[in-house]
Amino acid sequence: MFSWVKQEQGGRNKDGEMYQTVTEGLQTLYTKKLLPLEETYLFHDFHSPALEAADFQSKPMVLLVGQYSTGKTTFIRYLLEQDFPGMRIGPEPTTDGFIAVMYGENEGIVPGNALVVDPKKPFRKLNAFGNSFLNRFICSQMPNQVLQSISVIDTPGILSGEKQRLSRGYDFAEVLRWFGERVDRIILLFDAHKLDISDEFSEAIRAFKGQDDKIRVVLNKADQVDTQQLMRVYGALMWSLGKVINTPEVVRVYLGSFWAKPLQNTENRRLFEAESQDLFRDIQSLPRNAALRKLNDLIKRARLAKVHAYIVSYLKKEMPSLFGREKKKEELLMRLPEIYTILQREHHISPGDFPNVSKMQDMLQHYDFSKFPSLKMKLIESVDKMLATKIAVLMAMIREEESKLPPPMVSGGAFEGSQDGPFRHGYGEGISAGADIEDWIVSQDKHRYDEIFYTLMPVNGKITGVNAKKEMSTSRLPNTVLGKIWKLADCDCDGMLDEEEFALAQYLIKIKLEGYELPTELPAHLVPPSHRKNLQD
Repeated sequence: MFSWVKQEQGGRNKDGEMYQTVTEGLQTLYTKKLLPLEETYLFHDFHSPALEAADFQSKPMVLLVGQYSTGKTTFIRYLLEQDFPGMRIGPEPTTDGFIAVMYGENEGIVPGNALVVDPKKPFRKLNAFGNSFLNRFICSQMPNQVLQSISVIDTPGILSGEKQRLSRGYDFAEVLRWFGERVDRIILLFDAHKLDISDEFSEAIRAFKGQDDKIRVVLNKADQVDTQQLMRVYGALMWSLGKVINTPEVVRVYLGSFWAKPLQNTENRRLFEAESQDLFRDIQSLPRNAALRKLNDLIKRARLAKVHAYIVSYLKKEMPSLFGREKKKEELLMRLPEIYTILQREHHISPGDFPNVSKMQDMLQHYDFSKFPSLKMKLIESVDKMLATKIAVLMAMIREEESKLPPPMVSGGAFEGSQDGPFRHGYGEGISAGADIEDWIVSQDKHRYDEIFYTLMPVNGKITGVNAKKEMSTSRLPNTVLGKIWKLADCDCDGMLDEEEFALAQYLIKIKLEGYELPTELPAHLVPPSHRKNLQD
């Protein structure tokens, strides 16, 4: 049993509160400290609906976004390794709605209108988008091992050209923004033959502003082009993304072909395998980082709620008591950028914490500023105290929970197939080559290494470190790498290399030059035969 603070008499902290889990602590902090501030200053009308218990207790979610026929639905099927209810795959825009693929004991589909009244699902606030959206929103439930750890949200294929002018009947970008605030990972999928970013796709990506740390990019179907074309495609994709994602950091792009069909071009097979393993590791880490992500999102929400309170209360303070309210309102709306600057200086707030000026001006048009509440410092101080002290203690509790009961990584489906056996990533390559054969793998090239060894004037069958350094330095590897190779090769730690140890050093140099990593300890299959008895003793 965990307590988020040091317990006093009766098993409670000095505020009379005790939490069993991080999730409970987050939920209680939000309800008691942040929610009163949000409700007082109409935060939910301007920014984001109130959080509920399901928002804190839900599994990590992955949101897939991309133009039609980029492989979003196929990507989900690839991860799960089985079809899911409601799945449709084709070259045309097949997925015409949002599908939440979640774990369930019984396979089936839950319609959107039923989904938003289920208190156990984190979708209740989606009812604000109306029937036009809910009729295109379903939950696909199925018993699948992958879904025991994460949920996946499939989205409609984003339209391009003339098609994007067709109305969806609901605010597509706002729905994406709602999901973007709540999911743990946002994956933007691109097709190697479809790199253009349409107006609707640009709007969708901009809806994720403030969630840049969650975004990953997948260049799918990369096996359909050769290496030269792939370099050009990758460059064009980065150029297109740079125009839409206005951040100085380069977004992480994964290259590959995420379906269970043979590769059309196999020359980049090793690259695709490494990229898919990196992406899998990123997704597998989501359950472990889920509590930290929710804590981070709560902090961002608290900062925005504080700024919103300052804006609303400032507008209230500037309004006249009786006459000229409409004129003053128009003046304040025009001066909103200036008001932002005033509040930044007065309360020492970063410009990045303020909401979009244009959007705020549009929303404020519909409100009577004189009815806004005045600034209540007690509410602000309560949130400041939460951010200054209670969040830090909750961070410590996250580490405590992880050390005592680490959350399981995502397993099953595609995550299972390449973890064990000869088809796992890196098996039989680099340092693991030769692990399943009886002969010492270094002996295959030892005759060449011996020729070099005897030119270095060995004394009593060994060469000195000085002579070995001259030869090893011809590889042009950094001294830090060569020093590590020396430690691995000098099995008896006598500061000299015999014939087998020198051959081992040359073999490790070859492995490093081929792009593989060196081990921290020498694997048993690489220990020279004449030194194996010493290790056993």
